[in-house]
This record gives sequence, structure tokens and C-alpha cells, in this order.
Amino acid sequence: MTLAGRQYAAAKSADAAVTGDTADELTAAIEGARRGDSEAFRILYRETQPRLLRYLTYLVDNEAEDIASETWLQATRDLAKFHGNYDNFRGWISTIARHRAMDHLRRNSRQPPAVPVPVEDLAFLAGGVDTEDRALESLGTDEALALIATLPRDQAEAVLLRAVVGLDAKSAAQVAGKRAGAIRTAAYRGLKTLAKRLGTE
Repeated sequence: MTLAGRQYAAAKSADAAVTGDTADELTAAIEGARRGDSEAFRILYRETQPRLLRYLTYLVDNEAEDIASETWLQATRDLAKFHGNYDNFRGWISTIARHRAMDHLRRNSRQPPAVPVPVEDLAFLAGGVDTEDRALESLGTDEALALIATLPRDQAEAVLLRAVVGLDAKSAAQVAGKRAGAIRTAAYRGLKTLAKRLGTE
């Protein structure tokens, strides 16, 4: 198995781990953070920040850390109003992050750069379609960056929301302001395009 394939398999198991006891613990951490427990908030931050930062890097490049800080500041202020489990929390904070990023881009009148994430981060996207599995297993990090940068923006963002942030199609659609079917289609088309390009090389 290739290095990318091993990373994909490891990431798949790590993502699966978030669905069991870990998901319950993270949901409990949300409740603790809502009550002002700083340790619970630290757990949420540690689990969520890396994926959030990768998504923001795609949207605003070098400004990702600043926008992430603004995102967490707003999340801290509004957390008492939030109700839901950890999956809902990921969608909620991703929506805040996207709004902050779009505000930043409007202020600076520039488009988000086409700087995708390393292929290891795409491994969180659930498999099931051979084309997707082959594309993820075949890509090396540099090759992934070059290929994903050529995808249309909607496809790249759909792959990032599903793969990096770990959102389901419905949550990703709410973040992007689109329908769940459009997100599924964009992510599928993006991965299929990558697989075709790999096949011709």
C-alpha cells in the first residue's frame, strides 16, 4: 500500500473514532464550555481548530489564523445560544468561519487563493466509491496541491468541507449556502476529475 493509501486508511479510522464515545465526549465538552468550563473549551478548540484552519487557509491563505481567531472570538460570545451535538458544532463554527472569511475578502476586494490542503487531510472523506479511493490513494502531497488547485472553486470548497472539516453533506451545504445535493455533486465531480487526471498521467 502506498504512503498516501496508509494515510488515507489511518485517517478513515480516526474519523470513525469521532462517531462513537469520542463524539459523546465532545458533545459533553460543548455543554461544559457553555457553562464556562475552560478545560471543556480547550478540548473543543484542540479537536476543531486544525481542520478549521485548513479550511480557512483555502479561503483566505495567509490570513487564516487571524480569521480563525475572529471565529473563535465570536463562537465564545455566542456559545450560550448554541444547542446541539458535536457535528452540529462543527457546522456552526464552520459557518461562522466562512462568514468571517467572506467579510475579510469583501473588505480586501480579492478572491480566495486556490491553495488546497495536503492529501492526508482529504482522507477524512468517507470512501465507498472506487474512483474516490483510487484518487486519494494515488495522490502525493505536492501532486494533490497542484491537481486540486485546478478544480473549480465550488468543487474544491465542497471537498474541503467534507474532507477536512469533516461535515456531512447537509452541514456542508448550510456552510456554503447551497443544497446538500449540490455539495455531494461538487465533491464527487472534483474527486472524479482528479481520478481522470491521474489516469491520463
